[in-house]
Amino acid sequence: MDNILAFTLSVFTGFFAIMNPIANVPIFASLTDDLDKATKRSISKRATITAFVIVVVFVVLGKFIFELFGITIPAFKITGGILIFYVGFEMLQSKKSSVKHIKEPETHENIAISPLAIPILAGPGTIVTAMNFASKGNYINILIVIAVFAVMCLLTHIAFELGEKIVKRLGKNLIVVIGKIMGLIIAIIGTNMIITGIKAAFFE
Repeated sequence: MDNILAFTLSVFTGFFAIMNPIANVPIFASLTDDLDKATKRSISKRATITAFVIVVVFVVLGKFIFELFGITIPAFKITGGILIFYVGFEMLQSKKSSVKHIKEPETHENIAISPLAIPILAGPGTIVTAMNFASKGNYINILIVIAVFAVMCLLTHIAFELGEKIVKRLGKNLIVVIGKIMGLIIAIIGTNMIITGIKAAFFE
């Protein structure tokens, strides 16, 4: 039971750091600035649901994808760790991650899919994090990853709904500080993945 709780907390921390609902609020607000509340709510729902479906597909079909392309778990952990570390490092530098960057869509209908669902919510970092946690091979772990990600999508939707209030209450400076802290956590998670991958490849 303790192991399950520890794993759940670890998954939640990893997802919260990589998705960072609070830091994504200004992005959502800027993309939907000229829209009414109903449209904003619709975009938020579509974005979070799309992100959830994308990540679940990778979590469930992760092993099949590995086998199809001949990817080993150690290679995945090392490469994924480098990618996640890079995302965290850019956040510490107060840069918009180039891994997430994409041009603003021309139509409002596309905002929910891109850039919100992909790559802001379900970007490479999120997918790698989810697959890393799910790579334990235990069905309980996979269910926990999916459940925790569902909770994160719900929290993100709520954060988007309360976007204007959050920005006013916290202020942009505090949001930047939170982003840097999340960046540090992400970089540490990436480093840990690299270490685990190297151990699995050469010492196990």
